[in-house]
Amino acid sequence: MVAAGGAFAEGTPCWTDAMLPDLEAGKRFYGELFGWTFGDPAPPGQGSRTVALLGGRRAAALLRKPDGRLPTVWTVYFAASDAAATAGRIRAAGGQLVTEPEAVGRDGVAATAVDPGGAVFGLWQPGELAGFEAVREPGSYVWTEVCTREREPVDAFYQEVFGYSMYPAGDESAGEAADVMVWAPRGEPADDEHAVGSRTMIDETYPVEMPAHFLVHFAVADCDAAVRTTVRMGGRTVDGPQDTPFGRYAVLTDNQGARFGVLDTSTAL
Repeated sequence: MVAAGGAFAEGTPCWTDAMLPDLEAGKRFYGELFGWTFGDPAPPGQGSRTVALLGGRRAAALLRKPDGRLPTVWTVYFAASDAAATAGRIRAAGGQLVTEPEAVGRDGVAATAVDPGGAVFGLWQPGELAGFEAVREPGSYVWTEVCTREREPVDAFYQEVFGYSMYPAGDESAGEAADVMVWAPRGEPADDEHAVGSRTMIDETYPVEMPAHFLVHFAVADCDAAVRTTVRMGGRTVDGPQDTPFGRYAVLTDNQGARFGVLDTSTAL
């Protein structure tokens, strides 16, 4: 959701990046899967990072892991007009800061945090880089969900930190006990038109060792074709493909182990 003037509304997913062991392998994989091209590497001092472009517009970034002990993951970043103030709300609501707000050159200010259920996410206070330029079209970001085992504390956390209004997906009779709760930004109607993300429960279908996490989804023109390309490029299928009211989707891992989702919204019911 983009506010007036092109800025992302507070608490809206505005950026995502993947931390990978092999940056060049990541460029080959996602270039083939999503049709991304890649900008110049980051300037010296900003680490090994490249911006993924879809038709010349910013879609995501890939980073080389500075330490092999770090997880190979996609991270979603939520827009924050004041990252330091948001960091304070995170602490007050029972979360923790993994990295404190820090300037990323002139692009903006970034921080990473963990919610009370253990899921890691990022904050982004824009500078010269506002965030996504391409969204909700094949090859670009379309959705995020936090997968957790802690229903009540996690719901309360995101309401307090970002002011989300929440409503159950699908069966409204489930109320606050719903397995999937959808998020709408502060001040916006709690409906699918304004939704920016969701919380889903980790249940018995997940491995017992699966930690809480955010799952970033990318739009694709053909879910089954995206699955075939992923497997051909050395990735694997975790779940699906399957049809949902929101479109045909699958959960995949890339050829280095980073998990993500793909969603064909043209097949939504």
